[in-house]
Amino acid sequence: MDFRFEIIVDYIPLLLKGTLFTIGISLVAILLGSILGLGITFGQLSRIWILRLPMHAYIHFFRGTPLYVQILIVHFGLVPFFIGSTNPIVAAITALTLNCAAYTAEIYRAGIQSIDKGQVEAAHSLGLSHFQTMRFIILPQAIRRMIPAFCNEFIVLIKDSSLVAVIAAPEIMYWSNAMRGQYYRVWEPYLTAAFIYLILTYSLNKVLVYIERKV
Repeated sequence: MDFRFEIIVDYIPLLLKGTLFTIGISLVAILLGSILGLGITFGQLSRIWILRLPMHAYIHFFRGTPLYVQILIVHFGLVPFFIGSTNPIVAAITALTLNCAAYTAEIYRAGIQSIDKGQVEAAHSLGLSHFQTMRFIILPQAIRRMIPAFCNEFIVLIKDSSLVAVIAAPEIMYWSNAMRGQYYRVWEPYLTAAFIYLILTYSLNKVLVYIERKV
């Protein structure tokens, strides 16, 4: 196999730019998705069915359809509907956030429901409101149990961000495809992209394992 390293060297500045973009949109999507997911969890755990129903529908839609399709729907439908024209960066962040929220909502739900209900009853008997019970008793315990699942979801999101190349968001795969199109080569762009994603996910995994041990 004839492997041409000079091609990779030519694209290093662009691949670095794409890597920073990938990290940026992934962090934003993880942050916003985690916040939105917590709200969705409270909705689906509510005793009011009119709040539960749309939350369940949201989760089933985003977990039951391919992220690729969701990105296209957001890019060509949702974003133009709200801002008048499409934008690949806004669409990428929006699609990843909405998808992440559905999965984190299930992580939150599983973590909260894993806590013994007796603790909720004890908190209420002491005069704590439902919000106070969740904030001071349930969530602090549940979050510790959720950390491994969150770690896995964050790593998956980093890899899934490669799909936003289809809407011309300038991340790693976008520039890898540009390299392939310019030089008509396959090994160099895609092996380089795989190596970059491997470094990102491995580094993130080490950081999250360290955080898990500390917590």
